[in-house]
Amino acid sequence: MVDTTAVVRTRTLLREGVDASTPLPGVLDVRGVRTTPDTPTSAAGRLMNFSPLATIYERAWRPLFRVWMGGPAGPTVEKELDYAVKDLGLTSGEVSVVLDLACGPGNFTRSIADVLRRSGVDDALVIGADASDPMIARASADTRDTDHIAYLLGDARSLPFDDGSIDAVCCYAALYLVPEPFRVLDEMIRVLRPGGRLALMATVRRGPSPVSALGAVAAGTVGLEMFERDAFTTVLERHGFVDIVHRVHGAAQFVAGRRPA
Repeated sequence: MVDTTAVVRTRTLLREGVDASTPLPGVLDVRGVRTTPDTPTSAAGRLMNFSPLATIYERAWRPLFRVWMGGPAGPTVEKELDYAVKDLGLTSGEVSVVLDLACGPGNFTRSIADVLRRSGVDDALVIGADASDPMIARASADTRDTDHIAYLLGDARSLPFDDGSIDAVCCYAALYLVPEPFRVLDEMIRVLRPGGRLALMATVRRGPSPVSALGAVAAGTVGLEMFERDAFTTVLERHGFVDIVHRVHGAAQFVAGRRPA
């Protein structure tokens, strides 16, 4: 399969020796040869690999997720995009290469690309990465702008990109689903260039200790991890990040910061 323009550009960001095939238009698979498919162990993780979910993700799953995250106090998709635009500096003219980690069917990936294009970033490259074959297949099918958008199938715990190769990294509504979320966060920081910006949205424990603990147990039964309020800001501070922002909406927390130049 012939590589799209965005895939060709994405290949230049990969570490030396990374084996990357092109199974679908606009998609790189960096998982290498697998004798058996990777199967998530949690119920929530398995749901992300359920093919019909990729089709109804934005219409049904995300609204249900918002109710669970706090109803009216939970974040809307529009509010999430507003935060990403601001926290990643998408209209600053300083960002052209963005990694949208755990991109699902690519809705947010395409929105980020639209913002960059409207801001006059002609060389924009937005890479949506996910471990779910059905999600990436849907993303590929729904994406027309193959000059500026590429997708990647791979493990977020071992990103295939060179150190400091990405201008901005976004990971919304995923870290509570993936195994080893702080290893994933370390990888996000590793691939971010000096001066680059990082933004994430994850769960947060709220309320008195007994209530918070009960919520964490309930979430844990389906494989969702609930994080303390300072879980992510502490990591960013340890890595020397500046301009750290922390917001809480219902059971969701938004964390952002800039890697020192």
